[in-house]
Amino acid sequence: MRINKLRIDPNWEARLSSIGYGYHTMDGIPYWIDDYYYEISNQEADQIYKATNELWSMCLDAVEYVIKNQLYAKFHIPAFMIHHIERSWENDNPSIYGRFDFAFDNTTKELKMLEFNADTPTSLFETGIVQWYWKNHYFPELTNQFNSIHEQLIQSWTELKPYLKGEILHFSCGKETLEDLTNVEYLRDTAIQAGIETKLIYIDDIGWDGRCFVDLEGENIQSIFKLYPWEWMVREEFATQIVNDALEAQWIEPSWKMLLSNKAILPILWELFPNHPNLLASYFDKPSHLKNYVKKPILSREGANVEMYYDTQMIYATEGEYGEEGYVYQELANLHREDSGFSIIGSWVIGQESCGISFRESDMPITTDKSRFIPHIIRH
Repeated sequence: MRINKLRIDPNWEARLSSIGYGYHTMDGIPYWIDDYYYEISNQEADQIYKATNELWSMCLDAVEYVIKNQLYAKFHIPAFMIHHIERSWENDNPSIYGRFDFAFDNTTKELKMLEFNADTPTSLFETGIVQWYWKNHYFPELTNQFNSIHEQLIQSWTELKPYLKGEILHFSCGKETLEDLTNVEYLRDTAIQAGIETKLIYIDDIGWDGRCFVDLEGENIQSIFKLYPWEWMVREEFATQIVNDALEAQWIEPSWKMLLSNKAILPILWELFPNHPNLLASYFDKPSHLKNYVKKPILSREGANVEMYYDTQMIYATEGEYGEEGYVYQELANLHREDSGFSIIGSWVIGQESCGISFRESDMPITTDKSRFIPHIIRH
């Protein structure tokens, strides 16, 4: 796994904008990197594929374990949501996607799971579409990419279609969030290609008619994909209506994903699968035997409120507004490092299978919302 450089396309911004990618630059600083890329081997792609599939299976086992043992307090799950979570799990309510974040140690060649973005992972459009167009622009012949995301999304929606409630699948995100809207519209487009009738509604515009959720035209919402975190939804004014909904709207992602999107799942996984080669040692309490570790809020986003310790001394920390629910402690991973920065691998699972990767690069060894997106190719 290594970085290679390119002579940049002088029209790269216009090229990206032409395919609907409107946030390639933030505050004048490129978020999308067009002039260098990661080159990985087929063996490394296979390693990521196998680790992702195995970890996904382990995560499902962990959900079953948490529910069976009623460990909701460790996740700070509101009491009124417990029955909803259990029913969504017992009814096998479908999940479309998730993204594992991996550290790759170039010395040991090991992949280590940092966390699982199981509820509202973003950068799907960049991974599935933008980097594919990038590859075809710079490498039009005989070059592969670990990327079957688009095809897998359409296939997954096709398989899900008979199990959707109602005739329309609503798609939703918050207002004035270009990145979220782009990802939602991409997912919606793949659902349309799978023959599903869809409708866009912002989270802010969802109504309640006294019995169930409705859209702006007063139509009942029976099935809805939402790019909006469950931990935010359960704190909204309408939260208790989720469990009082007479139609029992089908939410995608389902509420059982609250357990996997919460970093409390990391110590649970370590308890269930101790010393697994793709896991980092993780604990609810600060471990006295670990000198190099990361302290993470159980609920946080985009790398906020993370503290990194080396030889028990804090060496990095990020700001934010998270942490009141508590923290977990995770063994410090060795991140892949190049002259341009520290990188992690985002590995997507869609329809129960690993199907694509992305790279995010940071100036410091904590990935945040400012971290850059790096495309990749597979070396023949």
